[in-house]
Amino acid sequence: MGDVLAGFHAAWEFESDSVLIRYERGIRTPKLFQALGERRVPLEAIEGVTLTPGRRGSVVLRVEPRAGADPLIEAAAGQLKEGGDPYRLVLPAERATLAEYYADELAALLTESGKTERYLVAPPEAPLHFKAYDGKASFDGEAVSFRWSWTGASSAKWKAGDQSFPVAGLGGVEWRSPEMFEGYLRLLPRDADPSASPAVPQADQDPAAVVFGLGYGPVHESLPFAAAVLAAVRERSASAPVPVPVPAPRRDPADIAERIRHLGELHQQGLVTDEEFSSKKAELLAEL
Repeated sequence: MGDVLAGFHAAWEFESDSVLIRYERGIRTPKLFQALGERRVPLEAIEGVTLTPGRRGSVVLRVEPRAGADPLIEAAAGQLKEGGDPYRLVLPAERATLAEYYADELAALLTESGKTERYLVAPPEAPLHFKAYDGKASFDGEAVSFRWSWTGASSAKWKAGDQSFPVAGLGGVEWRSPEMFEGYLRLLPRDADPSASPAVPQADQDPAAVVFGLGYGPVHESLPFAAAVLAAVRERSASAPVPVPVPAPRRDPADIAERIRHLGELHQQGLVTDEEFSSKKAELLAEL
């Protein structure tokens, strides 16, 4: 096909084996679209296409991705608002006839349906990072790191210390939108026994999770992050060797001093025992 159909916030280029979606960077474009930039969606990743009336004199062309084809959609787990759906192209109503033509042409090329065995749409590329309410999350393609904020992290997270999770040790990612109550990103361990049903701590108490808040962990930062980690986890085979813990990098002495000071405040408030204070202080000093 090779033609381009431009709408509000995006333009779709129809190729023989895929649809290339390029998102605009205008001020009215959703931040998630700007963060994604462009996405190539193979035809084998699409199982349907629809054209429906939109709001205020518009029409909406939408492709339906197959289950399991896109790590972004899998990580979102149905939490994206309609306006943040990256598979919707909104056009003026006067272009409905043209949109119908492309919808019919695209539908005629679709031959696959059902859940895919692997991701067919490329995930966002690492390195990625974002600032949560209680810490900073980073992903370099091999490991996810959480570095706690002394102003927002709970005493439970301070006791546990900064965390590093090799991808090989992860089984998945749980993302709860920051636009919902108590949003968070939680890393799920690999080889967890589902029959054991262990009690899952609240996200603000879980060293394997970071919590969102007003201005922290926005969708356009935390969702691509979750999708990239999820895709990296999927790529690891079940026979991957047991991961070797990632050694913590040497810290800046000023940063260590600040953390020890905050630890002392927790100790004075009775939130940390004498034994926990001594043990954690020794750990921090060992990082120098």
